[in-house]
Amino acid sequence: MASAGSDPAAQAAFLARNAAEALPAGGLEDRLREARDQGRPLRVKLGLDPTAPDIHLGHTVVLQKLREFQDLGHRVVLIVGDYTARVGDPSGRSDTRPVLSAEEIEANAHTYERQAHRVLDADPERYELRFNGEWLDMPMEQLFRLARTTTVAQLLDREDFARRYAQGTPISILELLYPLMQGYDSVAVRADVELGGTDQTFNLLLGRDIQRHHGQPEQSVLTMPILPGIDGAEKMSKTKGNQIGITEAPEEMFGKTMRLPDEAMAVWFELLAIPAPAPDVAARDRKRELARAIITRFHGAEAAAAAQAGFDRVFVAHEVPEEIEEAQVAAQDGTVHVPAALAEAFGISRSEGRRLVAQGGVKVGGEVLGPDDLDLAAARLDGAVVQLGRRRFRRLRVPG
Repeated sequence: MASAGSDPAAQAAFLARNAAEALPAGGLEDRLREARDQGRPLRVKLGLDPTAPDIHLGHTVVLQKLREFQDLGHRVVLIVGDYTARVGDPSGRSDTRPVLSAEEIEANAHTYERQAHRVLDADPERYELRFNGEWLDMPMEQLFRLARTTTVAQLLDREDFARRYAQGTPISILELLYPLMQGYDSVAVRADVELGGTDQTFNLLLGRDIQRHHGQPEQSVLTMPILPGIDGAEKMSKTKGNQIGITEAPEEMFGKTMRLPDEAMAVWFELLAIPAPAPDVAARDRKRELARAIITRFHGAEAAAAAQAGFDRVFVAHEVPEEIEEAQVAAQDGTVHVPAALAEAFGISRSEGRRLVAQGGVKVGGEVLGPDDLDLAAARLDGAVVQLGRRRFRRLRVPG
């Protein structure tokens, strides 16, 4: 990190090198220069809503960027959204999020704090933890002042709100308030920079407006690309069941990473800041290197080696043949019914397919299906090798 030095232009270029956008143009360099001239570090904000108990690899893309700011001498302000979690971030949603209990939110919040320290430097000089319940539990008069900063037209310009409004899908007043609450977080901690995924761009820019209305300098915004889940298609999230939690057991991490479609590997190497092997390395070996690097980061090299050895004992002993017959199977609404797919691909009955799944006799991409894995996302199965028993293989194709 030292290569970026203390020069604002060099630091800005380094920090923005793998970001999706740095907004406004030149804004990050300007804030870096102001902070240098004032003899202080930047205050760099990230908000996480504790809507699930664990941080997954998708979260670490932004956490690693925060760590880069820390390594350059700046101060990270991690905001755990114990209050905004009561609303649920509507970004990218087609419906209203389920409401969590106060007990669930509190338990998840403390878990987030512990897990974030696996990536961030917890030195008090470079790290500050805040809960937005500190300031969002505000008097009504203060809420009115916040609500006056933004118009309904502005909020309905947001893509997901506009889509839901056009479709007649209900949008609650609380959801409309969410971007304002997130923006007020920036006011409360006097953020110089705010980070988030590309799905957060509207909220981050609105934070600039709210800071201006409260007489503060407007934060610079840095958005990071979204890490796809192990299906290689959808955003990584617990809701979609395509996540790898950073506290998961090493063997679980290894097996899940090996399910990643080959075409998604490049973006995982890039966004997780893992050096990619040479292009001539076979795809399976590249994936193994990726899995080892992920496990090493969170559990250590010894655990990574043990996880690979365990995977090899189970799966590599029965090598997948190089030539595999392809079979086309049907999907409905993006989902494939596995017993039906097995019947189409292998010429067995659906009841036999269901029985084999229940007995652990079916593997997808080397992973044994569980008895509840009767319906799988088409994206996961398209191009995947399905193994029936010990010696029967098909590569599935699911028409779009």
